[in-house]
Amino acid sequence: MSTALIAEPVAAVAGATAAPADSAPTDLGTLPEVVQSGYDYMPAAIAGYVAGVGVVTVLFWTLTPPAVMALWMSAFALMLLMRMWVTLRFRRAVVQTRADWKHWLLLNNTGTLIAASLWGATGFIFYTRAVGIQQTVLIVLIYTYCVVAIPVLSIQPRLYLMFAALAFLPMTARIFSGGDTYSYQLAGVLLLILAMTTLVARNYRQALQRIIELKVRSDGLLVQLRSEKLAADAARREAEVANRAKTQFFAAASHDLRQPLHAMGLFAEALRQKSHDEEVAQLVNSINSSVDALEGLFSELLDITRIDTGGVEVHPRHFEVADILRKLRLHFEPTAFEKGLALRLRGGSRVVQADPLLVERILRNLVSNAIRYTNDGTVLVGARRRGDKVLLQVWDTGVGIRPEERVRIFEEFYQVPNTEAVEPHQRKGLGLGLAIVKRLADLMAAPLTVSSQPGSGTVFTLELPAGKAPRVEQVTVSGKGPLGLTLDGKLIVVVEDEPVVRSGLEVLLKGWGASIASFDSVAQSRAWALATDPELVKPDLLIVDYRLENGLNGVDAIKSLRARFGAAVPAIIVTGSTMSGHEKEAHEGNFHLLIKPVVPNKLRAMIAFKLGQR
Repeated sequence: MSTALIAEPVAAVAGATAAPADSAPTDLGTLPEVVQSGYDYMPAAIAGYVAGVGVVTVLFWTLTPPAVMALWMSAFALMLLMRMWVTLRFRRAVVQTRADWKHWLLLNNTGTLIAASLWGATGFIFYTRAVGIQQTVLIVLIYTYCVVAIPVLSIQPRLYLMFAALAFLPMTARIFSGGDTYSYQLAGVLLLILAMTTLVARNYRQALQRIIELKVRSDGLLVQLRSEKLAADAARREAEVANRAKTQFFAAASHDLRQPLHAMGLFAEALRQKSHDEEVAQLVNSINSSVDALEGLFSELLDITRIDTGGVEVHPRHFEVADILRKLRLHFEPTAFEKGLALRLRGGSRVVQADPLLVERILRNLVSNAIRYTNDGTVLVGARRRGDKVLLQVWDTGVGIRPEERVRIFEEFYQVPNTEAVEPHQRKGLGLGLAIVKRLADLMAAPLTVSSQPGSGTVFTLELPAGKAPRVEQVTVSGKGPLGLTLDGKLIVVVEDEPVVRSGLEVLLKGWGASIASFDSVAQSRAWALATDPELVKPDLLIVDYRLENGLNGVDAIKSLRARFGAAVPAIIVTGSTMSGHEKEAHEGNFHLLIKPVVPNKLRAMIAFKLGQR
């Protein structure tokens, strides 16, 4: 085992460089990096293990026999002391030869596998000693160690596979041994998550190997650049290739990491459905919130990466501003409503010549920022004519931006510090939103300016050429104050042909106190409506899927039910496609759209908005 654990990282890195036989210093330089990174990570790993031991001890202290708890804690204490001792010895040692580096790598890998075995034993021993919050925390805790180990262990794929298997499979086996349907389902979900995580580790390793290869190659070119001026052009080209590769790597890694995040969200919802414990519900809400935030961060990173790599092209055409205002209304009206803000849209009759997709992306970021940093008042999106130009402006009555900060707000990863007027949970993100806005505006050669008064509000202005298309009436939407969501006594009709999705909606809505009439087709919902007396029973809200049976869709279902219960019944359509092509239909049919996957908090905000409208 020791030979395999040492040989693979050395072969992977040395093979990637493809150095000649006489380049021993270069080969030697890669193995120390692998070993050094492992020991540099050790303090964080030990701190994480101590925190995990503390959590398990608190949760299971009264549920476990003292002898078992003492033996378990002793094993962990011995492992942690051993790893600290090895780390201290490594830092004091003088390591010179390849054999020395291999020795220290073997010690570190052995400690890693011992730690994984102890976490596997933890899941196996403690899982059946409690239910609810303890089991949930135990699963999340052990899975977290498998995820955070990816950056350090993925360079050694066999080691990572052994670590994940030793840490995760014993608990999965214990769950499977429960012998009931729930145990089989939960064990299957855990195995699926572990398989997806292993795939992410494999993709991460492949991309990282490519980065290491390019890094070593770039280092070689830098050495050649110092000794031979004739190689300057070649070195510069290689450096540019390395930079693009890093950007592409980050884009690929961000995309791949979405998969286990989605799996984690589904897993959390499965746990919610199986437990009515309030603490479990709070934990699941925290997981969903984190998954939602991470997906937003990855979207920002992917956007900035696509712009940097030239993946965004500009296709200008003449279009009416009203086309974009309709989309902004559908997307942001419920969010503004939930915060008690007025969202006003003006100037839909103006026509501009630009790329509508890029303009929409700019306005989405600006409106999202305006709503986030405005706690009271109005967010206004307007278009006004100035000579041969049209000014698209986003006004808010939020916290404003200090003069010294305005010169930096368009920088990457910069966030305005000390924004006391904004709640902590609203100050999330990587600071890329305005950087994306600025780069998209530059791509279109459209001037972008900002004016702000601290404490009074901010206005962003995008200047675009005026267009020549026919004009239509402006669109104006006013937000209302926030409404606490209570579905007690509310009847909600669900029309969804996918059993799993329909079941998930039923569980969520019933959990919020609603009564449900659920159908898998337009025909079933129509039959129920005809058999129901509108004077005695009337739906408070319709939630329907867009694509239904026999070529019918959600609009058909809404028309059928409104024909029976009245045109004023609020409706929401859930669709897996983008809003493009549906927003005009939604405006004409007086319903709102939600894009799959539907995050529970967004569904809650939309329902509150629709019931408040009524």
